[in-house]
Amino acid sequence: MFEFGKKKKTLENAEEIMAEINNLAGRIDGLSSEIKKLQERSRSFVQKVGIVRFNPFSDVGGDQSFSIALLDENNDGVVITSLYSRNDNRVYAKPIKNSQSAYLLSEEEKQALNKAGEIKQPNNTNGK
Repeated sequence: MFEFGKKKKTLENAEEIMAEINNLAGRIDGLSSEIKKLQERSRSFVQKVGIVRFNPFSDVGGDQSFSIALLDENNDGVVITSLYSRNDNRVYAKPIKNSQSAYLLSEEEKQALNKAGEIKQPNNTNGK
């Protein structure tokens, strides 16, 4: 593959060297194309994570409840909140699009979003 240093460089093998250079240039172009595709796909991967543990109920010890924000490069994703009590555990998920949710966010959810990427919080007024 890389025979440049093994052969004596003469005019006779110049065509062979040029063919190898052209082959390498084609392979580099192919790799560049693949890298570009991976970069495009990776924008939608979870890249920002923020978690806040808290205790919403006075009769439960420890910070067993939590909110976690999972966001991609465009600040799209989800906030998941688990509220733990002595009798049950409730889990809520709220979609996030461009750093905003159509649903009212709790203070803990806002904190998780901030930890995930220092995101400005929207003014939720629709009360969903």
